Amino acid sequence: MFGDSAYTLIKELDRNPGTLPPYNNELVGEVKKEICHLVQQNHADSMANDESILGENGTNYFPTIRARHAGVQRNLRCLLAYHYNRVKCLRTMRWEFGSILPPDIKANLSSIETNWFSKYSSMLAKYMRSISEDGGLNLTVDLNPPKALYIEVKCLVDYGQYELSDGSVLLLKENSRHFLPRNECEDLIRQGVFQHIVT
Repeated sequence: MFGDSAYTLIKELDRNPGTLPPYNNELVGEVKKEICHLVQQNHADSMANDESILGENGTNYFPTIRARHAGVQRNLRCLLAYHYNRVKCLRTMRWEFGSILPPDIKANLSSIETNWFSKYSSMLAKYMRSISEDGGLNLTVDLNPPKALYIEVKCLVDYGQYELSDGSVLLLKENSRHFLPRNECEDLIRQGVFQHIVT
């Protein structure tokens, strides 16, 4: 029965929410073939020799054509939903992982999805560079808004002197604690110099 392959694609998405299973080239190809087959059948029936589009036995093809057309529309909606949800998941992963995807995720993408991801990454990077005059603004740092502008951090290594953006200089020694603006600490937390103390 037509529509089974498209239904299987949607069930595949439903079984894997928020992740990207391998791109199902085989099922997508089957859905495309089914769409082409249904369109060709509709075209042949609509071009019947009889003026009234009635069959040789006086059969009316309109209900059959409508049923096939509904099947074509359903298959198209399923294909669009399948691809839209994969692109939506890819967009979310760009914000979470950055411009380089982990190899296991990258292996699940089609070539078109890989091209889309690289173009999206470059457009996002270009936009972030254009935001600020001093080299840009990284929008992917905090996906959730911070609860406080200042955080308490513990220095894990003897780092030495560190100059803040307001010009003040701190001496960062191992096990020293500081209460600093969040944006000043983020790079040092990522480098392993600071540890964020959550109270």
